[in-house]
Amino acid sequence: MRPFYLIILLYGLFMASCDRKKTEVTQTSDEKPSHPDWSRIGALLLERMDLQAGEKVLLVATPGRFDPLIEVLKTGVLSNKAEYLGTISVSDSRPDHWNTDFTVRALQLERDSLKAYLRAVDLGIMLPGPTSGDLVYKLIQENLTEGRGRTIHFHWSGAYGLNGQPLKVTPEIDQFYQTTLLETDYGSLAESQRTFEENVRGQVVTVTTPGGTNVSFSVGDRPVTRQDGDASAVRASQALNLIDREVELPAGAIRVAPLEETVGGVIVFPDAEWEGELVTGLRLTFDKGKVVDIQAEKGLEAVKREMEIAGEAGRSFREFALGFNPMLAIPSTDPWIPYYGYGAGVVRLSLGDNTELGGKVTGGYVRWNFFTDATVKVGKEVWVQDGKLVR
Repeated sequence: MRPFYLIILLYGLFMASCDRKKTEVTQTSDEKPSHPDWSRIGALLLERMDLQAGEKVLLVATPGRFDPLIEVLKTGVLSNKAEYLGTISVSDSRPDHWNTDFTVRALQLERDSLKAYLRAVDLGIMLPGPTSGDLVYKLIQENLTEGRGRTIHFHWSGAYGLNGQPLKVTPEIDQFYQTTLLETDYGSLAESQRTFEENVRGQVVTVTTPGGTNVSFSVGDRPVTRQDGDASAVRASQALNLIDREVELPAGAIRVAPLEETVGGVIVFPDAEWEGELVTGLRLTFDKGKVVDIQAEKGLEAVKREMEIAGEAGRSFREFALGFNPMLAIPSTDPWIPYYGYGAGVVRLSLGDNTELGGKVTGGYVRWNFFTDATVKVGKEVWVQDGKLVR
């Protein structure tokens, strides 16, 4: 999702349960999921973006199965008296009916001129397919960093097996994501995240796992990004960093870069590849946000090589993320991790660059690590117990 080097790791055994039967991926053999309901999905996206008259909206897409959603969004933008700038394709295939004067002109511009041109965009909608490695996408992000505009990241992906491997988005996962998108209680989600932010200020956060992770930190006055699905201009006007302006749908996680000097303890990793080599029994010890000791049963040199290539960012704690959406919780039947770990109780501890979150670590490298059996305490209060959100 970022223009960084991402490696997804998973740790521990599954202990979470999904308390809503209808969100589970597994279905009976005679119960076939329908195609995505483009009309309802489009209506929900339009509701979440809360367009104001005159706002300028650009879609960024790849031709394929989400094409029907484009016309729904175009109609909705115009009906809200906003301006539809067109749809830019990031592939060589560019349907003629996507073109507008704005998009045709955009494709004729060089990088710096294009970035300035894209400053006209109030809202960018990133549909499935494009990534931050695509030029238009990246330039819009650069404008966000400078405090211009907002985006909706509607990736409809980010599904992982418990072995860390990405999953193909099947009709069953389509149905899971559609149900989540349409039936999430956004008010309740926002309130839970606000409560967490209020409680975490001035407290020490401790994350432990049965495997030996025991790391603590404080967030101080750092921005706590609440991915609660609010993509309005009012919310964007309160943004404190890039991530605040990038609204994820489906929604669900809080993300924060702790004060680097407060991060200390041990993170125990699962068996996984580092620099192309399997590493087992890895333990990283942190002091003041930096790795000060590396131990591994196998593959120690591979870890050191990856960190050497990454530079200072490879030895730096990046981010704490915690999922809050119960509809994205790991299903109890045929468990998997939905949508980038935004489900209730899923913890993400990352290494690397955290400038997009308001941190001090630069360098571009990022390594995400998912923990599905963590316990999280804020001060003395338990928020997550063995992978279950209990607060």
